[in-house]
Amino acid sequence: MKRSLPLLFIGLLLCLVWLVFIAAPLWWVLITAFKPPTAVNQGATYLPFIDFTPTLKAFREAFSGIRGDFFGPFWHSSIIALTATFASVLLGSMAAYALCRFQFRVKLLSGFVFALLSIGGFFVVTEYVGIPIPQALVLTLVISLSVSLVLNRFALPGPQLGNDDIVFWFVSQRMFPPVVSAFALFLLYAEAGKQGFQLLDSFTGMVIAYTAFGLPLAVWLMRDFFSSLPIEVEEAALVDDVPRLRIFFQIVLPMSRPGLIATFLVILAFVWNEFLFALLLTSSKWQTLPILLAGQNSSRGDEWWAISVATLISIAPMLVVTLLLGRMMRAGVLSGSIK
Repeated sequence: MKRSLPLLFIGLLLCLVWLVFIAAPLWWVLITAFKPPTAVNQGATYLPFIDFTPTLKAFREAFSGIRGDFFGPFWHSSIIALTATFASVLLGSMAAYALCRFQFRVKLLSGFVFALLSIGGFFVVTEYVGIPIPQALVLTLVISLSVSLVLNRFALPGPQLGNDDIVFWFVSQRMFPPVVSAFALFLLYAEAGKQGFQLLDSFTGMVIAYTAFGLPLAVWLMRDFFSSLPIEVEEAALVDDVPRLRIFFQIVLPMSRPGLIATFLVILAFVWNEFLFALLLTSSKWQTLPILLAGQNSSRGDEWWAISVATLISIAPMLVVTLLLGRMMRAGVLSGSIK
């Protein structure tokens, strides 16, 4: 016991050092938001009412609109992030549940046929038939998917892919550099705009993009949560002729509430802080907070008090959501342990 005390002290000391290292930037942003311009420019000051006199001037300027519209990007970020996160968690949970409770067998040859028909068919219908790119994309995907599903029913040669392989395929979508996907989406949205489908700088376009890139993470996380649930409850419901869809929404989802909340928080943080897609896919109508923050320094110089206020405005909602959902998650864990 005596030998463990020095190790405990060293561990506590390292944790305190790490806490200071993490909290120092947040403290700097917080106090800078309350500094007058003279206190920022005169040098490093860290203690309110000792090194400088706090003021709310930067907050008044931010909320009055003198330094740009904060409410518009804040509303855009909120509605886009919540909608895309909800869609990702809902669709990802349904896919993850299917991958936990059903066995899928995808023949590799049918997958190869799907890739060949989708890529080759897209080239043919756009170059030789003259169908516009958005319509050609939908047409080739429907045809190639239908053909591959029919072929998958036959005894094709070659290996078969199981559930673990399908999950890996979902997760592998996040391995590509984001700039590649963002630029491809920009070109696709631009072509859709020529056909009358306005996706660039629109709510629909941003939600589709963020939902698509949140789905792999939702499938991966929720599959582990669903795998830990007792299957006997679902089997008892099936004996009573309860439909699978009702079992999923009324039994499985309530039992996996901590996992849903954790997945929701992870995807929400990704969407809320995402910069690259918002930079390429929006201009002014649906500009989000990260784009507004990036433009503060370049358009108005090194006015760190204003930049700090904008940073606090973007951080505060995530802190509130994390505290509220974290309490709900702990309540779900406790109620599950009591039951």
